[in-house]
Amino acid sequence: MVRTASTMMLPLGAPAPNFSLPDTEGRIVRLSDFRGAPALLVAFMCNHCPYVKHVADHLAALAKEYQAKGVAVVGINSNDVENYPEDSPEKMREEVALRGYTFPYLFDETQEVAKRYGAACTPDFFLFDKEQRLVYRGQLDDSRPNNGIPVTGKDLRAALDAVLAGQPVSPDQKPSLGCNIKWKPGNAPDYFGK
Repeated sequence: MVRTASTMMLPLGAPAPNFSLPDTEGRIVRLSDFRGAPALLVAFMCNHCPYVKHVADHLAALAKEYQAKGVAVVGINSNDVENYPEDSPEKMREEVALRGYTFPYLFDETQEVAKRYGAACTPDFFLFDKEQRLVYRGQLDDSRPNNGIPVTGKDLRAALDAVLAGQPVSPDQKPSLGCNIKWKPGNAPDYFGK
């Protein structure tokens, strides 16, 4: 496990990078499917990362709560499943059932979507407004495995509440911290300087 922070390189105001990816049932889910939603939350995540496991139940509850308010939510797993088989689509299906995720959990096999977003870690959160323009990228909250801070989702919730109220989201945003995305050999993006 390599502790990695969000790159936060996708600038605020940027349009949501496009995606067209299969969910755990093989259905293709596209960015355009979420047009008209008051907000779109894209979470880069996986099954095995201790940082994701630490927040997974809260994320499931948060997603359900905000989906009831019209927010579109999608999870994306971009990990190399050849070397990390616990993140395979079959295991993703099990994770959806275990956690009760009510949002599409998509598989980014080529890792190109993660690169478009500048995603670096799991979890890594990106929130877009009704025009699908980036208003928040960063952490769920200050809680991390074993740091004693309870998981509340306060940072992400504040951003979601602002968007839904038609208010500006604070530009004071902290990077998420988690396991690095498990890039396929030779596929790590150049934004890591490798």
